[in-house]
Amino acid sequence: MSAELFKPVIGLTCGDLNGIGLEVVIKAVSDNHLLNMCTPIIFANNKCVNFYKKSLHESNFTFNIIKDFTRLSNKQVNIFNCWAEDVNITPGEESPIAGQYAFQSLEQAVGELKSGIIDGLVTAPINKNSIHSEAFPYTGHTPYLRDAFGVGDVVMLMCAENMRVAVVTEHVPVQDIAKELSVKKIVSKLKIINQSLKNDFNIAKPKIAVLGLNPHAGDNGLIGNEEETIIKPAIKEAKQNNILAFGPYPADGFFAHGQYAQFDAVLAMYHDQGLIPFKSLASGEGVNYTAGLPVVRTSPDHGTAFDIAGKGIADGSSTLEAVFLAIDILRNRKQVAEDHANPLHKMSERILGNVADEKIPE
Repeated sequence: MSAELFKPVIGLTCGDLNGIGLEVVIKAVSDNHLLNMCTPIIFANNKCVNFYKKSLHESNFTFNIIKDFTRLSNKQVNIFNCWAEDVNITPGEESPIAGQYAFQSLEQAVGELKSGIIDGLVTAPINKNSIHSEAFPYTGHTPYLRDAFGVGDVVMLMCAENMRVAVVTEHVPVQDIAKELSVKKIVSKLKIINQSLKNDFNIAKPKIAVLGLNPHAGDNGLIGNEEETIIKPAIKEAKQNNILAFGPYPADGFFAHGQYAQFDAVLAMYHDQGLIPFKSLASGEGVNYTAGLPVVRTSPDHGTAFDIAGKGIADGSSTLEAVFLAIDILRNRKQVAEDHANPLHKMSERILGNVADEKIPE
């Protein structure tokens, strides 16, 4: 089957049962066009899904309950019952019970992703306190998935129509950020981003901007020296590895003046440096993509939103965009695989290799 006709099976986890996870999942899979593009499976329990369905009044949402994957329907949303017992759902409350079932949903979905039952995974938001346990000693989905698939490093890549932003350090206290940075870590992130832009986003010669850590990107060492001792050497090493990396740029002016539009991705040094401008500019439709995995995983760019959980007002746009992006990446990967199997591909690669690098404005 060609990449254009490929209709993947997409798994969706429920997230924290007391958050907005199932609400935004239901809203996303109720989109009329979605079933033409993929076969969705919600990993949860039909009683929990019905609890939130009642408050949403989504007339387009009907589902097929399955206990095994031989009964998968291509014409309806499927619900795989990960548990049979009744669960007391209390929207808006932080609870280890809700976290336990969030992990049960995630663990089941990851198992099916490994076995090839599902082609891609969209994860609904979890609460880090609720889900934290001996089985899940992580700060979020990204490090869990890194270990689950046995890869050395991954990148949290935030994607929207107009920009892609990655971070070197994720959930790290501000006082520890500088200590967490190294040439090796930045180069590793740049390699993953570069490869992902090629294979997952079909960009032949990606250009990546790298932000500084300090105000004014250190101002030549007057305001901190991490740019001189860590970030610039990392950019130089990346270029030696044929990665078109540029910078370091002062973060404030870079976003304020729209410089991000000149690049295929931006690498920020820490969480808020990248995610505050991203979420401000992405207009509520941003998607979190885990680059560097052998599988495709996306998620909405928001949290559990306990303050509005159960009220039926949560916006499903980001979750729907997460499904669409997962489909696009799966198709791009399939196309790349088909191209590599084509004997003309190596010839085109040689031609592209002779094209001069594009000049990036200062």
